[in-house]
Amino acid sequence: MAEYYNYIKSLHLIFVITWFAGLFYIPRLFVYQIEAFYKPSPDKEILGKQLKLMAKRLWFIITWPSAILATIFAFLLLIIQPIWLQQGWMHIKLTFVVLLFAYHFKTHHIFKQLQQDVVKWSSSQMRLWNEGSTLILFSVVFLVILKNSINWIFGVVGIFVLAILLMLGFKIYKRYRERNSKQN
Repeated sequence: MAEYYNYIKSLHLIFVITWFAGLFYIPRLFVYQIEAFYKPSPDKEILGKQLKLMAKRLWFIITWPSAILATIFAFLLLIIQPIWLQQGWMHIKLTFVVLLFAYHFKTHHIFKQLQQDVVKWSSSQMRLWNEGSTLILFSVVFLVILKNSINWIFGVVGIFVLAILLMLGFKIYKRYRERNSKQN
């Protein structure tokens, strides 16, 4: 199986990328669903139906299959290279993978609620939720590329700085939207 290592690694990366693409886009669809939920009829029904269909297709045709295939190929890589399981960076990476699955399952829970017209999040909260997968992605990429503990510490500090910048950007954007909606 070692001769297939690069093929398996390539497939793992492809499905990680498509998994993240789904995780980046689905909360955006949730934002639109939440905003459509508060529109007057018939816009509410027309937009709601279309956005539910888009979310369902994205979630079950791209995101879930990508998560499953990325995981299968990851296990195959660990079977080929079991020594990775003895390295500290891999333990930390696997912790981030657990966080990614927690994020995925919570997103699935939100998906199911919105499919049933149960709106428990504001569009602003959902925009903030959308940044969770971004932080996990940055963390994993820096960790896998750097692997060195000192560089990884700088990477973690960088992730926290990124999180703070995202929060500030979110607040600035929210103020901008509120100001523009008052002017209109």
